[in-house]
Amino acid sequence: MPTPNKAASVAELTDAFQSSNAAVLTEYRGLTVAQLKTLRRSLGENAQYAVVKNTLTKIAANQAGITALDDHFAGPTAVAFVTGDPVESAKALRDFAKENPNLIIKAGVLDGKALSADDIKKLADLESREVLLSKLAGAFKAKQSQAASVFQALPSKLVRTVDALRAKQAEQGGAE
Repeated sequence: MPTPNKAASVAELTDAFQSSNAAVLTEYRGLTVAQLKTLRRSLGENAQYAVVKNTLTKIAANQAGITALDDHFAGPTAVAFVTGDPVESAKALRDFAKENPNLIIKAGVLDGKALSADDIKKLADLESREVLLSKLAGAFKAKQSQAASVFQALPSKLVRTVDALRAKQAEQGGAE
């Protein structure tokens, strides 16, 4: 029979899985409390990093409909629940892991889809959402400029063609 504390923990973790758009499992064995505090700060406001109990977290993940992480709940586990841009959080975890090799990225989930550690590293290599959106806006603007040039060229080409026809007719009319 689960204790009220465990039931409350499972409910809280289930809510965290459901309300976040990504979650990343890490192993933190060998990291100090100060290092974990630094990691939490580097993740920023759009992610919550929590040291969790494997059994309770596995139950919570299953209740949230996430079963892809079941094999990764072993050893000292912490979860980064991401509510903002997952690319920024993945970059923060990757950069922290480079500086602190004791942090191991195990796996994750993004919008309900399972991610391997390699997938999370690839996600970290992406540019931020804002940069991608600005590049997309630039591409749209360029296409609009090209379309405007084409639409502007059609009437001017028509005018030049009509002028050339008039000149040709005038030449032929003057030659007779």
